[in-house]
Amino acid sequence: MTDLSHFDPNGASNPNNNIFGLPTNEEDARLVILPVPWEVTVSYNAGTARAADHIFKASMQVDLFDADCKQAWKEGFFMRSPDRKVLLKSDYLRKEAELYIDYTSKGELVEKNSFMCKSLKEINEGAVYLNNWVYEQTRTLLQQGKLVALLGGDHSTPLGYFKAIAEKHNDFGILQIDAHCDLRKGYENFTYSHASIMYNALKEIPPLSKLVQVGVRDYCEEEWDFVRANTSRVTTYFDKDIKERLFEGETWKKIADEIVDKLPSQVYVSFDIDGLDPKLCPNTGTPVPGGFEAAHVFYLLKRVMQSGRTIIGFDLVETGVGDNEWDANVSARILWKLCNLLVASNS
Repeated sequence: MTDLSHFDPNGASNPNNNIFGLPTNEEDARLVILPVPWEVTVSYNAGTARAADHIFKASMQVDLFDADCKQAWKEGFFMRSPDRKVLLKSDYLRKEAELYIDYTSKGELVEKNSFMCKSLKEINEGAVYLNNWVYEQTRTLLQQGKLVALLGGDHSTPLGYFKAIAEKHNDFGILQIDAHCDLRKGYENFTYSHASIMYNALKEIPPLSKLVQVGVRDYCEEEWDFVRANTSRVTTYFDKDIKERLFEGETWKKIADEIVDKLPSQVYVSFDIDGLDPKLCPNTGTPVPGGFEAAHVFYLLKRVMQSGRTIIGFDLVETGVGDNEWDANVSARILWKLCNLLVASNS
C-alpha cells in the first residue's frame, strides 16, 4: 500500500502526484481510472476526447474530505495517461466523420459517393477497434482485482467496459444519467455511435438485465417506441415528468427511491455530463435545457448505496472543453464523488 504517513490531505495538491494530487501508483491503487480519448461520431460540439487532461488539472483544486465516504480515498485512486494512439486515431476519424455527417445531412446518398462509402467503413471499423481496446484494458484491470472507472470521451466509449464487467457480474443494471436515451439504431449509419450506446448494450450484453434512464429530455420517436416496447428491461424517467412531479409536491426522496427500486442488486453508473443543467456543462457535446443539479444525482447515488445495492463500476463521459476550465472543474468534482462511492460500495 502507498505510504500516506507524510501526505497532508489538508494541504495544497502536488501537481507531480496523480489525480486529485494523490501520491498513489497503479499497482497500489484500489481504483484505476481509464481515460478514453475518443469522440469520432459526435455530431455537435467537439472537444471531449481531450477532457481527461483538463479534468486531471482541475482535480488539483478538489478538497479530499467527503463527509459521506471519509476514508475511501485512502484505498488509492490512480488515473492512467490518455493513450496517444487512441487519441490520434480519434482525431483522424473525427475529420472523416465531419465530412460524412455534412454530406449526409444535405440528403446526399452515401452509396453514390465512393469516398463516403470508404469513410463510413473506416469509421465503423475504428469503433470496433475502440470497443476491443476498452474491453481488453478493463478486463485486465478487473482480473487484477481493481475497481475500474472509465473517463471519456464521448458516450460510445464504455461499451467494451460493459462487456468486461458483464463477464465478472452475471447480472447487473445500468443507472444512466443523461439528457438523451442513446437508443438509436445505427445513428447516421454509424454502428457504434454515441447516440446508440444503450441500444448496443442491450443488444449485445445479455447479463445487462435492466437499464434505468434518468433525466432524459431530448429523444426521437424511434427511441420513444423502443422504450415503450421494452418496458421489462428499460425504464426511462423523463426530465419533464420528474419536474412535474416535483412541482406538484412530491419529494425528490420519493422519486429517487422509486428509481432505485427499479435497479437490480449490482449497479453500474453511466454518467453523461449533459444529464446536468447545462449551466454546469455548457461545452458538452449536445447540451439540452433542463436537467439536474449535481446534488440531485449525488443524493440519488447515496440512496442506491443506502438501499444495500452495490455500485460495481462507472463511466463519466461527454465533458466539453471550452475557453475556461468550468466544465472540467464540475467534472472533477463529480469524478471525485463517483470514485469515493465506488470504493465505499466495495469495502
